[in-house]
Amino acid sequence: MIITYTTQAPTTGDRIIPLVQTESLADRLAPLADELAVPVDVLPRDFKADAREVMSLYGSGGTKTYLLGLGKKPQAMDWLRAFRKLIFDQKARLAEQVWVDLTDADGATVEAVVLGIRGGTYDLRLFQTDKPEPPAFLTDAGRLTLVVSADQEEAVQTSLNRAEVIAQTTRQMLDLMNAPANLKSPERLSDWAVASGREHGYAVTVLNRAELERQGLNALLSVAQGSDVPPVLIVAEYKPEGIDKAPTVGLVGKGVTFDTGGVSIKDSANMHLMKSDMGGAAAVLGTVEVAARLRLPVHLIGIVPATENSTDGRSTKPGDVITAYNGKTIEVIDTDAEGRVILADGLGYMLRHYQPDVLIDLATLTGSVIGTLGYHAAGLFSNNDDLASQLTASADRTGERLWRLPIWDLYKDDIRSDVADVKNFHGKPINGAIAAAKFLEVFIEGHPAWAHLDIAGMAFADTEFGSQKNATGYGIRLLIDYLRTIPANG
Repeated sequence: MIITYTTQAPTTGDRIIPLVQTESLADRLAPLADELAVPVDVLPRDFKADAREVMSLYGSGGTKTYLLGLGKKPQAMDWLRAFRKLIFDQKARLAEQVWVDLTDADGATVEAVVLGIRGGTYDLRLFQTDKPEPPAFLTDAGRLTLVVSADQEEAVQTSLNRAEVIAQTTRQMLDLMNAPANLKSPERLSDWAVASGREHGYAVTVLNRAELERQGLNALLSVAQGSDVPPVLIVAEYKPEGIDKAPTVGLVGKGVTFDTGGVSIKDSANMHLMKSDMGGAAAVLGTVEVAARLRLPVHLIGIVPATENSTDGRSTKPGDVITAYNGKTIEVIDTDAEGRVILADGLGYMLRHYQPDVLIDLATLTGSVIGTLGYHAAGLFSNNDDLASQLTASADRTGERLWRLPIWDLYKDDIRSDVADVKNFHGKPINGAIAAAKFLEVFIEGHPAWAHLDIAGMAFADTEFGSQKNATGYGIRLLIDYLRTIPANG
């Protein structure tokens, strides 16, 4: 399906008319009722423009008009979700030619709409062998036309191009996250990164087990030693051309491709969902690719420590002490608190080799953050108010929500060890996400602009795509919005 735009409404094909729930809704519906030969009082009675409400009406010649409700005061994520659900639900019924009335929309809205449309075509049935042929709308013959106002053409072109890039990369990240562990090893993550870097013009270095041992990334190796699947450290670096002093941003993403919990093994009921424990890695790898494709004026380094957390006779045991890359010692209280352990080496490697102006890590780190914020926001922890404000502003614009939580030194006792510099788990049923952030803070070496995003409740969620939780691609839109505003932030 190809998406284009025009300033003239087509005369053929199905159409989609998005409508905001306002006091003037009845006035908007009146000319439609007249055009479609529907009694003027019927549409306002049956269609209220509630969020994601859909009404389909037939016109002359069998074409269909879809009225799509957006609710009151819709933001970018509301537009995205409304179009995503409409396209997903109706894709088999849509004509080969479809157009969308966006004459009242600005560029930001167009971007959200395109992301929603592309998102609605996602197919979670990655490994099913009996999938039917795609409907005509989803083939190369399918055409979707955005009808926009003439004064928005330049903004629409920019937004359409950016949305297509984000959508293409996000789809790849969804496929990686939704793939099972036996088809998604750390090495396969690194293979994806190498291929992406080669195609889009950024550098990728992969440290294998021998190199990790040589350089002393012992925290990552300690988590990996219970699995026969080798760990890797992926380093992806994008440098903008022609910019000598571009701001440098370092991203570190947790890449646990499957998490049994190790010796502190998880309950079996939902363990199959632990293929999702590389959501931070997906956000980082996806962001680097999008930044390179959009040629953003930012020097960007993405580091992904990737491993399985499995269990056998070689596994790290509760009570073991390991020495991280930066020389700090860690007492492992709980082997299921492994994400923060591998991030310790990722952060240490980033700081020793790149010294970024801004340091951000992302991880599906704790169930505690879900207990605090549910499935509607990620936890934001930062030692820099300006950075926290900038990330929150990007979260508000994109709808990939963040909520800031404290990292006061009052919580330091939670990670104090009797035998090592720090312990990886406090063993309490309270403030688990904060304790994890305080652990990571030990490994930022006093960096003045650091943020930790605990995305455990956001990277894998209930969606229209399947009957159980699946990947969302959370973090890519948020980070790209942030990176695009860095020069303006100054």
